[in-house]
Amino acid sequence: MPGPKQLSKAQYETLAAFRYALRQFLRFSEAAAEGAGITPQQHQALLAIKGFPRRDLVTVSELAERLQLRHHSAVGLIDRLVEEKLVLRMPSDKDRRQVLIRLTPRGEKVLEKLSFAHSKQLKQIGPKLHLLLNRLGSVEE
Repeated sequence: MPGPKQLSKAQYETLAAFRYALRQFLRFSEAAAEGAGITPQQHQALLAIKGFPRRDLVTVSELAERLQLRHHSAVGLIDRLVEEKLVLRMPSDKDRRQVLIRLTPRGEKVLEKLSFAHSKQLKQIGPKLHLLLNRLGSVEE
């Protein structure tokens, strides 16, 4: 069975440009979170909770999965979010062993401000990313 096709210099350049654009966005995101007084990981957690499909509550395990963290690391992150009054813990009505996490009004406000800034930034860089993605579409295995 033959190996993957060799990439051209132009394909490497496109991959590098795409990675650079992603890193620029991530750096923007990190700075925006810090400017809002929270860590980038706390921002990611707030977004994961609010953006969870079909509900505004998540279990600790669901949040850990969404953030790709170990359970105990997610618990530590939630502890810090609770201290900052960004989320609340609630026992599950269906399963007493489960703890549900939801945003507080303060958490909602911080997330909304950050999400607005991120949406604006994505609108600015979106065309460049779209162009690079189209170029990457030509990279075959």
